[in-house]
Amino acid sequence: MWEIIRAGGGFMWPIVLCSIAAVAIILERLWALQTSRVIPRDLGRKVWNWIESDQVNAEFIQALERNSPLGKLLAIGLANRHRPRELMVERLEDGGRHVVHDLERFLNTLGTIAAVAPLLGLLGTVAGIIHAFNAITAGGLGDPRLLSGGIGEALITTAAGLTVAIPSLISYRYLRGKVERLVIQMEKEATKLVDALDDRAGASGQARR
Repeated sequence: MWEIIRAGGGFMWPIVLCSIAAVAIILERLWALQTSRVIPRDLGRKVWNWIESDQVNAEFIQALERNSPLGKLLAIGLANRHRPRELMVERLEDGGRHVVHDLERFLNTLGTIAAVAPLLGLLGTVAGIIHAFNAITAGGLGDPRLLSGGIGEALITTAAGLTVAIPSLISYRYLRGKVERLVIQMEKEATKLVDALDDRAGASGQARR
């Protein structure tokens, strides 16, 4: 492996760094975006049970906020449960943007790596060809070994750039799709909470009359 990196020339090092960063991001996001971590099972039902039993207070909301991304979104709804529906929805939308931003952390970097890695490989290819032509200029065509270094550098950097870019692009697309699916599920849970709180407020108002 070390010999291959050396043979690829100076442009192999940024490609290697891109590969390390890509692997780290992919593993971290796969761990962080597990459905059980983002949307714990039956969390919405448990929250509603706590509302029904009047167990919601500041400490409960803080604990819910630390529970998960969905918990953070539901906590915003509960913190504004006594406000008008329009204001509650507005606060949820604002909080939802922050939650989505957290879920998409490092994904832009991964997408950049997927786009830059083949360009680095192409740049290494051009550098290798330049070295090959310099060898021809200096020694002529009599000794093919003079060309092997430049041609080898060109081929290695091209292969390395594509090797990094292809799995990075596939992972980027997959993780972006996973984030979108998780966001849709969280929106559904938040809408259920808003509707339930709105119905509860309406029922309480009629009971007072």
